[in-house]
Amino acid sequence: MLVGPPGSTFDPHSPEAAAISSLFVQTLVVCAVIGVAVTALVATCVVRFRAGNRPDVPPQNHGNRQLEILWTLVPLAIVIGLFVLTARAMAASDPPPTREPDIVVVGHQWWWEARYASGAITANELHVPVGKDVLVRVESSDVIHDFWVPQLGRKVDAIPGHPSFVWMQADAPGTYLGACAEFCGAEHAWMRIVVVAEAQADFETWDRHQREAAPAPPVGSEAARGEAAFRSKTCITCHAITGEGSQLARVAPDLTHLARRTTLGAGVLVNDPASLAHWLKDPQVVKPGSHMPDLNLGDDEVNALVAYFETLR
Repeated sequence: MLVGPPGSTFDPHSPEAAAISSLFVQTLVVCAVIGVAVTALVATCVVRFRAGNRPDVPPQNHGNRQLEILWTLVPLAIVIGLFVLTARAMAASDPPPTREPDIVVVGHQWWWEARYASGAITANELHVPVGKDVLVRVESSDVIHDFWVPQLGRKVDAIPGHPSFVWMQADAPGTYLGACAEFCGAEHAWMRIVVVAEAQADFETWDRHQREAAPAPPVGSEAARGEAAFRSKTCITCHAITGEGSQLARVAPDLTHLARRTTLGAGVLVNDPASLAHWLKDPQVVKPGSHMPDLNLGDDEVNALVAYFETLR
């Protein structure tokens, strides 16, 4: 298994995530100061005003206007201060969309589809240029999901029929891990996503390659037999491969450049030939409850399909 838990919100790598992390730390400091002050007052009262050997009732004070004003104004000032900090963080972490989205991310049970404005399509793995604001529209094709890459931005709900928007701007190259943060069914835990932030030139190269059709395997090769199996089985009904006549499929991940991705099954396996063979042979063992059917493939069919899928680069 490759993809672990999402990155920490205490290690932000975008202005949006930094605003959220800063608000949390500021609120934590305020609460800590209040906690220390209350603890000190309680300790003072316990030590200074304990009854000891005095059984008599101490003088009763039925009101103190100065104290009442103080303990009203101080909490009010704290609440107003936290409100101001929160409003500033909300404006910084969730600015309104000002243009058409760069990427449309669609949540499915249990994987992520990503469609770029350029025409590139991928699944479970986004690529973004470093230092550039990227506007993502988040949708759902079935139930409520929640798109969350903690180091790059806030959580955003994916609600059927109600698209939401989130800005991401990675400030350093790297791989950032995310997940669905809203329980959405049996395999919710394995609905992970990877965001790869890279230099503008590298991103443009990746984007251009994603828009290319899949290469045709050599005639008579095992990969060609795998391509024939892909067409003859139900694979082509659900999965799109540009150049195979199935690019309109949307119920399962696009496989045009499958071999270039780092994970399988939305993070449940590393993407290598052995793991791919395991996934094709026993998908319900690898990811129980997923919508990938067990096609009862023989070893020869699995090997041929793996050979074909490995050409999809």
